[in-house]
Amino acid sequence: MHFADDLIARVRALGHPLCVGLDPHLARIPPLFRRGSMAPGDPQTADAVEAFLGAVVDRLEGRVAVVKPQIAFFEQLGWRGLAALERIVARCQERGLLVLLDAKRGDIGSTAQGYADAYLSEGAPLKVDALTLNAYLGLDTLEPFAATGAGLFVLVRTSNPGAGDLQDLKTPEGPIYLRMARNLRPLSDRLVGKTGWSNLGVVVGATWPEQAIAVREALPQALFLVPGFGAQGGSAAGAVRGFVPGPVGLEGGVVNSSRGVLFPAGAATDDAAAWGKAIDGALNESIDLLGQAVAR
Repeated sequence: MHFADDLIARVRALGHPLCVGLDPHLARIPPLFRRGSMAPGDPQTADAVEAFLGAVVDRLEGRVAVVKPQIAFFEQLGWRGLAALERIVARCQERGLLVLLDAKRGDIGSTAQGYADAYLSEGAPLKVDALTLNAYLGLDTLEPFAATGAGLFVLVRTSNPGAGDLQDLKTPEGPIYLRMARNLRPLSDRLVGKTGWSNLGVVVGATWPEQAIAVREALPQALFLVPGFGAQGGSAAGAVRGFVPGPVGLEGGVVNSSRGVLFPAGAATDDAAAWGKAIDGALNESIDLLGQAVAR
């Protein structure tokens, strides 16, 4: 199925655009799931991460459209971490969740093709539904990924404090982030589905809502992946500033929350019932805030 069409259909049905980031910060894994020393090289650490995220994923079934594992937290655990990620991805897909892998890949020629084969090709052991990409090496680096038919989310205006060091630099055609957005327009138009949304999406931080409006003008059919909501300071209203009216409310992307859902107050416990209550409460709060922000 066309990724953007599938994602938009799910978001419309749920009534909110929440994407849950699966970022297992080792120091914050609750006592309920901790095993061994929790050092990256401890063989038990990957098991603890898998048990923790598996329990989270089970609570997300039917509640959100998409999850976003951050590959760095698995790579730091070596091969055991990547094996755990492979199983977590499979678990998400078994529970009907789309998987957007946050890997920010970007390279040239055969290397880009290798990344596309690893994560987006049929038969790949770690096949996901969408991938984050860095195109600041040049737009030609996107072609191997575009050919897969998967969802692509290209870095345009990120949420980190230092993003402006390069992305805001002025050129005769405007700031670099906006020039990137405009240059992506032909590829975005090429990948539009039946819903009018493109498989070529972009990353635009919730901490920069005014700039999101400019990016939306440059890319009217690109889905937004919006980081920075919640724990990073972005509001629900700011997170959806780049969204547009759709059949059931504002639409045009997904808003990610990682720490706000994974590590809320009350979740640092060894009591399963208390942990579940804390996770559900944080999940419900994010869903309610974003649902209200997109309601017509």
